[in-house]
Amino acid sequence: MTSPCWLISVSCSSSYSVSHNASGASLFFQWLRFIFLSPCPQRALLSAVDLLFLLVLFVFAVRKLYSRYTSNTSPVDEPFIAKNRTVHSHTHTNIWYKLSLSAAIILTVLFIVASVLGFSENTESSWKALNGTSWLIQALSFLIITVLVYRQKKHQTITHSITLRVFWVVNFILVVLLACSGIIRLVYSIGNASDIVSVISVLFSGYLFIASMIGSTGVRISRNDNGNGNGNDDEKVSIVSGWATASIISKLFWLWLNPLLSKGYKTPLKVVDIPTLSPEHRAEKLASLFERNWPKPNENQQHPVRITLIRSFWASVLFNACLALIKLSVTYVGPLLIQRFVDYTAGTRSSPFEGFYLILTLLVAKFIEGLASHQFNFHCQKLGMMIRSTLITSLYKKGLRLSCSARQSHGIGQIVNYMAVDAQQVADMMVHLHAVWVMPLQVALALIILYTYIGLPAVVALVGLVLVLTCVIFGNNLMNRFQFRLMQNRDKRMKAMNETLNNMRVIKFQAWEEHFKKRIKAFRELEFGWLKKFGYAINGNTIILWSTPLLVSALTFGSAVLLGIPLTSSTVFTATALFKTLQEPIRTFPQSMIALSQAVISLGRLDRFMLTQELDEGAVERLPESGDGATAVEVRDGSFSWDDEAANGAVVMNLNIDIKKGQLAAIVGTVGSGKSSLLAAILGEMHKISGKVRVCGSTAYVAQSAWIQNGTIQDNILFGLPMNRRKYNDAIKNCCLEKDLEMMEFGDQTEIGERGINLSGGQKQRIQLARAVYQDCDIYLLDDVFSAVDAHTGSEIFKECVRGALRDKTILLVTHQVDFLHNVDKILVMRDGMIVESGKYDELLETGTNFKDLVSAHETSMQQVEMEPTTSDIVSPKAVPKSPSQHHHEKDQKASEQSKSSSVGGSSKLIKEEEKETGRVSLGVYKAFVTEAFGWWGPAIVVSLALLWQATVMASDYWLSYETADARAASYSPSLFIEVYVAIVCLSFVLVFTRFMSAAIVGQVTSQVFFKQMLNSVLRAPMSFFDTTPSGRILSRASSDQTNVDTFIPFLMSITLSLYIALLGIIIITCQYAWPTVFLLIPLAWLNYWYRRFYLSSSREITRLDSITKAPVIHHFSESISGVMTIRCFRKQDMFIVENVDRVNGNLRMDFHNNGSNEWLGFRLEFIGSLYLCISTTFMILLPSSIVKPENVGLSLSYGLSLNGALFSAVFFSSFVENRMVSVERIKQFTVLPSEAEWVKKDNPPPSNWPSRGNVELKDLQVRYRHNTPLVIKGITLSIKGGEKIGVVGRTGGGKSTLIQVLFRLVEPSGGSIIIDGININTLGLHDLRSRFGIIPQEPILFEGTVRSNIDPIGQHTDEEIWRALERCQLNDVVAAKPGKLDSAVVDNGENWSVGQRQLLCLGRVMLKHSKLLFMDEATASVDSQTDAVIQKIIREDFADCTIISIAHRIPTVMDCDRVLVVDAGYAKEFDKPSRLIERPSLFGALVQEYANRSSGL
Repeated sequence: MTSPCWLISVSCSSSYSVSHNASGASLFFQWLRFIFLSPCPQRALLSAVDLLFLLVLFVFAVRKLYSRYTSNTSPVDEPFIAKNRTVHSHTHTNIWYKLSLSAAIILTVLFIVASVLGFSENTESSWKALNGTSWLIQALSFLIITVLVYRQKKHQTITHSITLRVFWVVNFILVVLLACSGIIRLVYSIGNASDIVSVISVLFSGYLFIASMIGSTGVRISRNDNGNGNGNDDEKVSIVSGWATASIISKLFWLWLNPLLSKGYKTPLKVVDIPTLSPEHRAEKLASLFERNWPKPNENQQHPVRITLIRSFWASVLFNACLALIKLSVTYVGPLLIQRFVDYTAGTRSSPFEGFYLILTLLVAKFIEGLASHQFNFHCQKLGMMIRSTLITSLYKKGLRLSCSARQSHGIGQIVNYMAVDAQQVADMMVHLHAVWVMPLQVALALIILYTYIGLPAVVALVGLVLVLTCVIFGNNLMNRFQFRLMQNRDKRMKAMNETLNNMRVIKFQAWEEHFKKRIKAFRELEFGWLKKFGYAINGNTIILWSTPLLVSALTFGSAVLLGIPLTSSTVFTATALFKTLQEPIRTFPQSMIALSQAVISLGRLDRFMLTQELDEGAVERLPESGDGATAVEVRDGSFSWDDEAANGAVVMNLNIDIKKGQLAAIVGTVGSGKSSLLAAILGEMHKISGKVRVCGSTAYVAQSAWIQNGTIQDNILFGLPMNRRKYNDAIKNCCLEKDLEMMEFGDQTEIGERGINLSGGQKQRIQLARAVYQDCDIYLLDDVFSAVDAHTGSEIFKECVRGALRDKTILLVTHQVDFLHNVDKILVMRDGMIVESGKYDELLETGTNFKDLVSAHETSMQQVEMEPTTSDIVSPKAVPKSPSQHHHEKDQKASEQSKSSSVGGSSKLIKEEEKETGRVSLGVYKAFVTEAFGWWGPAIVVSLALLWQATVMASDYWLSYETADARAASYSPSLFIEVYVAIVCLSFVLVFTRFMSAAIVGQVTSQVFFKQMLNSVLRAPMSFFDTTPSGRILSRASSDQTNVDTFIPFLMSITLSLYIALLGIIIITCQYAWPTVFLLIPLAWLNYWYRRFYLSSSREITRLDSITKAPVIHHFSESISGVMTIRCFRKQDMFIVENVDRVNGNLRMDFHNNGSNEWLGFRLEFIGSLYLCISTTFMILLPSSIVKPENVGLSLSYGLSLNGALFSAVFFSSFVENRMVSVERIKQFTVLPSEAEWVKKDNPPPSNWPSRGNVELKDLQVRYRHNTPLVIKGITLSIKGGEKIGVVGRTGGGKSTLIQVLFRLVEPSGGSIIIDGININTLGLHDLRSRFGIIPQEPILFEGTVRSNIDPIGQHTDEEIWRALERCQLNDVVAAKPGKLDSAVVDNGENWSVGQRQLLCLGRVMLKHSKLLFMDEATASVDSQTDAVIQKIIREDFADCTIISIAHRIPTVMDCDRVLVVDAGYAKEFDKPSRLIERPSLFGALVQEYANRSSGL
């Protein structure tokens, strides 16, 4: 047995190995054999790799030395020893570390031995030097690797560096080649000791190769905080996404997802189970990248968002384009092999093994195609996720910088859409972006291949495709237009819904649900009109594109018949396979164009928002705190407007203020005089027209309308600062919150509802005051902080807080409380936006006419409470003597409450965790969706049409196979062939048209039914639902979930149905001609079922978690925009940005792992499909040609080539539909909400004139807010005669506002009854009840619209009546002065009207209504004494014959009432005439005394 010379030659010349006569493939293989299997080139290659590795090491060593002399930190170990060291930790090693270290040591020893043996060989000197040196360099490399591996434990390296891993992979390949040559030489008995070393070293190199694939070093770190660290850090480190530390192989095949998917398969995933994002994908890193690339001002970019995105992510886009090219290059291997397979089965073959070569080529091509395709999808989705993250954080930061008028012009609802919809659509574009160039390139390649087969008819096919694309482009233009209109109208609907949800309490008080329902429905009808047009445009495009393969085939074969070109089975089925290959890009092209058009529109909207006017930070000169006696706040010749563009038309003007450090300055004036605007101007919130503003020191702001966050009371007060218990307790004490916290079951851990919905107005005001006090700023701007609290509390706050805790601070106090003005350093009197008078109290009384008017109005009201009581007549509230029985009753009540609390095992959480279904989406949800519109007839018609359509597609291919068979050559009729084929194609077009349009109609009707059901259910929900459900949770269902139901689910469900039926067709045809593969159908079906179930267990839960984690992002954004003035004043923007980033990261980790799991499934299913195809093809080439005809091989392969794609698409789309069906599930949850009582009881309506007298009787009335909470009203019994004026007073939080709510049945009584004019109100419909009462609520709410639509929302009154009402409520002049008169604009939340003016407009509403029963909940709290006196006079005159129940903190307001009800801790403590209560020791007498003496001793 002679050995080949190239194996034993130690020469580095190729003459021994490469024949001079060889050419082509033979020459190529001989060169490969020489380079990789001859001893000399092998050693040279090995040495080259080792030297390159050592050179890289040397470069980093030099860098390390250099950095040691230039900086304190050294990143030089990074390529070899990664920087994941943890402070205060223990290091452990497992078997992986020990094996890696052992392998490195053994290889070093082996290579040293080989080197010694190499140098001592009896061979020619040149070979001896080369062989010995080669092994020596290898030994040196592994000696250094041994040191690096050993140091991994010291440096706490969790993963091997990429440099080391690449070296191990390449080294392993070269050692395997050495071993192969060595084994061959040993077999031929010509081997030596070096060959034996090569063979042994394969084992240890193989282990290092495996270690490089896994990536883990085997080093484990456990934290040792000794109680000092944060326990969460370890948790955070341990659950970072597997992507962060995954090896290349793991990333290539998504192996890093296996642990998560396994966990999801065993048990439903929760939020804590989903790993956090890798550092490179986190929102904070991406946001800083976006900011760095934002165009500079001098670039003057009109489209800054898209320019910045391109600058930030161009490299990722380019990488994705490379993946798309790889995928495209292997797509046409299958169709090109069809002719070879047909020829092979017909007997034309170059080798007996040619069939197997062809199958192997097909399998490799399909494997690469599947891998490239899913890597492309994954990386595109990852890029989309990163872009969405970037946009949301950038939009949030922009929202915090917006000027006031810019904020009003967009509105919260629209800004929510920018985040929820527009950012998502730009992200979705990334998957479709490359279709713009890939699809035309794919078509061009297909036509070139087609031309080589059939010649000129390929040009006809091109003409057909150009016509199709022309139709698609026209359809896309239509879709663009419809989409733009659709989004405009969706914005309007969302704005209306947001406003309705935010003001639900006042809507329910006024029984306006029907009016607002009609308003939202009107916006929805406009939106739905455009939705229908958009739906028909999408489906029109889809019909054209799904018909394209058959239509183009008919044109191509028809022209071939006309030109007399022969059509063989191999030609025909290569052509159909090419058209089928084009089917997928042609099908997805419309979706890509839709996504692109939507993204372009969204980018335009985002550009406009991001270019909106920002607050001018330079408008106010901010300096550090000044010394004693220096100026703290200075305004010189200041004129300010709320409108950014206004050069004139200032709201406040000619301002000149100089407030010294430590001064208390009061700002007073009538309603609408510009007091709140003055504070806003000082804070820099208004547009400065002229003048100069200087503020020295940090600022704190307490708004007139309290802004409270959804969180605990403690969180609201701390407002991001660390807990200082002494300072915290002082703030609570000074703001009179101690008693309130004692009354709450969970004290300061009580969770506050959205917008502070479960607190009284006074409690909200005091919490935000405590927040300001705790921040310990230099300058305090307090906007009417006393309006929402009672007299005693107001005095305490002034004494303990304003003049106590804040005595050394500079304070600007807007107030209507004249009593406190004696005790201030300076008074600024405002009128018509100007400071008309300023000075001390006594000075202004002598010189100021405006101030004198205010004081005289106050003194007039005080005359009613002034008296000369003896000290013994009045007692403090605490000293009111209790009867023994009353004392005993209260004690029992308190004990029972405590027992109830403990038995309930209550929770301090008010906001309920969002409901989340687990497990698979139930069949009931599918049934509800498909049968909601037309019952079972809808889906039955759609499925029947889909089956008929697939039958026509298969019929066309059977006809081609039949007509091109060799057996039919003699009787072939070209005219009959093409006529029948065209007839089948026309029938197919009619069926696909009918099917898609019927599916569109069913989907549209269903979405409209769902929307109406949800809207009805939400509006009928009780007030407790809105107290415990954030509006973001409802809005996310009305925006993103409704968008899914409107467009995505109907369209994708229709596509999924077609894909499954097409898959059925492929399997039928494949099994028909390769019948042994029928036996593979069972394992194929089982594998697909198992994989789908395994994947869906996790994917479904992650999709649900994605929906749940999305709502907090939206809620936090709308909450931040509402309180942006407070946030900016306290300079807390960074804290809120961090919170936003955390919420975005929390949501996007769901997105990332969901996308990964989609591609994990897709690759595996495509590979299974490819294996099935190759096995069935193997059977076709093994079976004799008498059984499998060549034309049938062509038909079977033309279908089979699309099997892997169809298999994946069907399973993926069905999974995608199931994930999107979570939206249906979420909407269905909100269509079955618990409903409040009937709005109208037709069988028991009240008389038309009810209440005619206004008699009110309460019998043992008891109220609790929810079944598991203590009683708030504890058995009140009283009787009110018609026409009586009742004043309700008491301490803040005593139950006064609850009494009003129960009379309107916003809260249902837990016990007792309320009888009005002989009718128990529990027997009436809620609208019958509420619409008959008038109310001026505690918080004045205005809606976006006009003055007319606010004062008369339902449109029942004439203009004359409205003007009369405005005149009576003192707003006639204000409205008449506006250009639009009654049609003057009222913006979101009425922000362009002062709080006092809003309250007067609410008064105007009840003037128009003129009910027999009027409720006033601190209705004049936000107006000055002068306006209050006028309002009280108007009410006395206009409602002389009505029963009025008025809650008030101003004692003069209730002094002229017929009787006064004192409510304390849920009991009616006193109920009598004011004069009688004053005469005897009473709680009311104590309140009067407090009010009369409120400014004494301050």
